[in-house]
Amino acid sequence: MKRIVVLGGSGFVGSSLCEQLAAHPGFAGGSLVVPTRRRSQARHLLTLPGVHVQECLVHDEAALASVLRGADVVINLIAILHGSAREFEQVHVELPRKLATVCQREQVRRVIHVSALGVPATPEQAPSHYLQSKARGEQIWRQSGLDVTLLRPSVIFGARDRFLNLFAELQSVLPVVALAGADARFQPVWVEDVARAIVRCVLDPRTIGQTIECAGPQVYTLAELVRLAGRCSGHARPVVPVPEAVGRLQALMLSILPGEPLMSGDNLDSMKVPNVATGSVPGLASLGIEPASLEAIGPTYLRRGQGWAERLNAWRAQAGR
Repeated sequence: MKRIVVLGGSGFVGSSLCEQLAAHPGFAGGSLVVPTRRRSQARHLLTLPGVHVQECLVHDEAALASVLRGADVVINLIAILHGSAREFEQVHVELPRKLATVCQREQVRRVIHVSALGVPATPEQAPSHYLQSKARGEQIWRQSGLDVTLLRPSVIFGARDRFLNLFAELQSVLPVVALAGADARFQPVWVEDVARAIVRCVLDPRTIGQTIECAGPQVYTLAELVRLAGRCSGHARPVVPVPEAVGRLQALMLSILPGEPLMSGDNLDSMKVPNVATGSVPGLASLGIEPASLEAIGPTYLRRGQGWAERLNAWRAQAGR
């Protein structure tokens, strides 16, 4: 491959993907372009061979066209977990629509789009704005006429994740974790396995037209994941399931804390759909990948950080407490 464009390349999954692509023999001599709003956000990628960071407003079609011109492959990792219905629409629907239009105009045929487990066949079947918008985004790619591969990962864990690490940090400051959606089911997958899957899709044209589920070897409830995060970080706390109404009030309270919320009402709606592999489409095994277990990886990275303590202190200061 001569030129690969990675949208979202400076993020959690994107950073691992860029590292793996830059080191892969099949990419030797190629150019890996990472568009970003601010170059400083991708400074950790600047030392990778063949990686070029380019400032770009990805929601602007003219800017997208400039970045995509001459590309062999486009990988879209841009997504959000929290936001309004309008924000989900902008990121998960309008951006893929613009991207598909520009790819067609610039004759960039090969696209790899990262979606999510739990996306239904039609948006009307989805219980949340997040899943509705993800379903509409997938529809756009299927109807684009381009050579598309869709990847659907479960919740992704790794050293820089904002899921298990947040639960570990939360337990460092609270005596008890009151948890909504405690019985929701997930099949966590390691970020390096997701990145490896994308690399293999880039290199293997047989994956064109496929939807591939990316999931780990074991299914957990949310409560089990929270307990595991507490044990691995050395801050194990009792986990107390709460009714949905209490959980929605909790999500509202969390939303006023500084930074990205741990949970939102839309997240609770999304968790009504099991975030586990269906087995109805190919999985990681079809790419020759044996997924790593959370028990093997989690203890090596879950930190004892004070991120949530700092956020709570900031909130108290704002509230004048």
